[in-house]
Amino acid sequence: MSTSAHLEPDFLRFLAELAKHNDRSWFEPRKPRYESSVKDPFLHFVADLAPRLDKLEPRFVADPSPVGGSMMRIYRDIRFARDKSPYKKAVAAHFWSAAGKGEGFPAFFIHLEPGKSLFGGGLWRPAPDLAKKVRDVIAGDVAGWRRIVQAPKFRSTFRLMGDSLKRVPAGYDPDSPVAEDLKRKDFIFGSDLTDRQVTSKELLALVVERCKTAMPFMRLLLGVSGGNKRARA
Repeated sequence: MSTSAHLEPDFLRFLAELAKHNDRSWFEPRKPRYESSVKDPFLHFVADLAPRLDKLEPRFVADPSPVGGSMMRIYRDIRFARDKSPYKKAVAAHFWSAAGKGEGFPAFFIHLEPGKSLFGGGLWRPAPDLAKKVRDVIAGDVAGWRRIVQAPKFRSTFRLMGDSLKRVPAGYDPDSPVAEDLKRKDFIFGSDLTDRQVTSKELLALVVERCKTAMPFMRLLLGVSGGNKRARA
């Protein structure tokens, strides 16, 4: 357990100010503050999470590299966006399967934004063939699926999230006790983080504990997605 907070109050304060002044003329003179109060401390958090996540499950990777690592860029891609605000209002990271990144692989994620912070994971918007594989696993072992998502600690920590189809897809029992899960387009879960938790010294331990709680769900997705490759030492 850390003896001091990874993220100080100015982490969230900077993001709150950025949301009000989302333009380059405000950000550029304050870029050193962004790096010292936001980017560097968050990368330190990711670096400290890495060995703990590896110990829980080596097939997930927390990469503290400042470029190409787990942390998402603060800059928005505005080429085709109606909203031309150049910066994101939140700091986020994905901790991908070592087998690959992207929509075809499960990942943990953390989203830090004043009053709207979230930790979760899963498989977001898988391609139809992969979504079918997940549904086949759910339908083929209803009891096993329910043991995972109805486990008391999982249910008290997370909520299942994402979009769903209006009807159970063809080939599955519409009266199945897991019909609502068979309709899912996204197989993801999340849990809120308060501002106080984000800037507390307990944040790292809290995230590690939530990773541990969610690991049966994530291992099921790893098996379905072919993410059985282990992280390199």
